[in-house]
Amino acid sequence: MKKTYKIDVDCANCANKMEAAANKTEGVKAASVNFMALKMSVEFEEGRDPKEVMPRVLENCKKVEDECEIFF
Repeated sequence: MKKTYKIDVDCANCANKMEAAANKTEGVKAASVNFMALKMSVEFEEGRDPKEVMPRVLENCKKVEDECEIFF
């Protein structure tokens, strides 16, 4: 399953950090961030519930960029 989320981030470098953090999150198969569109696309591992995975994605992203936000 793949979903797209609106994000709030200040710079392209921060967006890259968010993408790397999201990709390291358990339950995420692949994640990509489009800084210009302020969107994050997340493909989830088979059988994983996005509602359970996304709070962990946000938590991991805030570790590398504390002022970022993901709207889900």
